[in-house]
Order: sequence, then structure tokens, then C-alpha cells
Amino acid sequence: MSSAAGVVGEAARERGTIRKFLSLVMIEHSIFALPFAYIAALTAMWQQTASVHWRQLVLITVAMVSARTVAMSANRILDRDFDALNPRTARRELVTGELSVAAAWVGTAIALAVFLLCAAALNRTCLALAPVAVVVLVLYSYGKRFTDFPQALLALAQFIAPLGAWIAVAGGAGAAAVALGIAVGTWIGGFDLIYSCQDAAIDRQIGSRSFPARFGVVAALRASWVVHAGTVAAFAWFGAAAGLHAWWWTGFALTAAVLIYEHVIVRPDDLSRVNRAFFTANGVIGIGLFGFALLDLLAHGLTA
Repeated sequence: MSSAAGVVGEAARERGTIRKFLSLVMIEHSIFALPFAYIAALTAMWQQTASVHWRQLVLITVAMVSARTVAMSANRILDRDFDALNPRTARRELVTGELSVAAAWVGTAIALAVFLLCAAALNRTCLALAPVAVVVLVLYSYGKRFTDFPQALLALAQFIAPLGAWIAVAGGAGAAAVALGIAVGTWIGGFDLIYSCQDAAIDRQIGSRSFPARFGVVAALRASWVVHAGTVAAFAWFGAAAGLHAWWWTGFALTAAVLIYEHVIVRPDDLSRVNRAFFTANGVIGIGLFGFALLDLLAHGLTA
């Protein structure tokens, strides 16, 4: 009985460790990046054969989630000392000891292996570019140590996702893929300018570099407006370059409206609604724009 109880207890601990790791990397937030990988992949499939390649779509999904897991886990590991000094992040699992650093590294290694296997299964170009993607994804974690513009590194990392999905389908990427990558990169980079305003004061104290910490909250919010104007322009470029139609442009107009809403509800003297902008508005943009893009593709010939 004691042996059986020990096995059960060990299994429970392992499940607890897995849950803590998934919480650490906020696995549910993959929803923000996946819709744009799907837009890229399905548009490329529509242009190539007008049919969904389900094997590729599954591999792209797993590759996206695993790559994001690598990036988030590495970020949490490398930033744990900064996190411990910031009241907003002091309850993260690696700071409190709920999850060990060793366990986080194991999870990172597994996610990296899964990402590389998916890249290899997609095509040779994806496999060749996979190490570059990993370096860029992890580089953001170091950015706050040597630059006041870590959001630019985050934008570069996000640029990779739709571009990689397009390459996974087509073996290469043209203007439409680049435009979508720029749109996603500036969208996330611009929002991170807003999000990091919450930590401007504490970042100055602990030596964590960021645009708001260096230039102030007002400048960061103004810069975010400019960056998101670029987002809107890039989404328009993508729609034109990809040859999309009315459904896409309807989603585009709603996306522009939601971006404006994000900026209206967050003010320099009131950052209390930053989380509403992040969880609600950004979720609407990702899922909503994917829905309109899918409707457009289905209405113009994409088949399962």
C-alpha cells in the first residue's frame, strides 16, 4: 500500500508541476498570437490550392504554442530577480518557489524540442530558420538590460509568427506575409508600450530598462499611438497585397476602432484599465479579425 501511495503521490506532484509551468508561461495567452498565424497560413493555402491543408495547420498550431512557451519560460527564468523586486510580479511561480528553476528549464527544453520537430516536419526552410526564430524570441528577455527599446525586440519576435506560418505553407514569403508580420509586431509592440507604463517607476528603481522608464508615461502612450497607426496601415497593406475582399475590410475597420478604444480608456493619470485593454480589447482584435478573414476566404473559394 505504501508503495502504491508513493506512486500516486509522485504522479500528483508531477501534475502539479506541469500546472505550475503552464501557469508560469500563461499558456492561455497563446490565443493572441495564434489567430494571426492562422490568417497567414489559410491565406497562403487559399492562394496556392484554395483548400485547407490540415496536417500543416496542426503542425503550425503546435509549433506556435511551443515557440511561445520557449519565449515565455525563458523570459520568466531570466527575469526572476527583476520580478522579485516588482510588487506586480512578485507572486510569479519562480519568485515564490512554487516552481523550481530546474523544472522551468526542463519545460523550456521540452517546448524547444517540440518546436524544432514541428519545424522539421513542415519543410526544410522552416527548420533552417527555426534557430534564428528561437534567438529572436529569447533576445527580448535580455533587452531590458541593454536598451531602452525592448518593445522593438518584442515587435521583432511577434513579426516572426505570421511570417513563419506563411513560409510553412508556401516555402517562402512575399509582400502580404511581410505586411501581416509588421501589423502583428507593431500591434503587440505598441501595446507593450502601454502595458509597461504600469512599471515605469519601479523599473527606474530596480534598473530594468524600458521606454516608459526612460522617457516617461506620457511619451510612451504617445509613441504607442504612432506605432498603432502603423499597425492599421500594415493591416491595410496586407489586405490589399493578399487580394482580400469585403469581409476582411469590415474586420479591418472594427480592428481600427478597437485600437482607438484601447488608447481612449488608458490615460497617463489613470492606468487602472490597462488590463481591460489587454485581455478584452486585444482578445477581440485577435479572434475577431481572424473570424472576418476566415469568412472572406471561405466566401471566395477556400474549402476544407
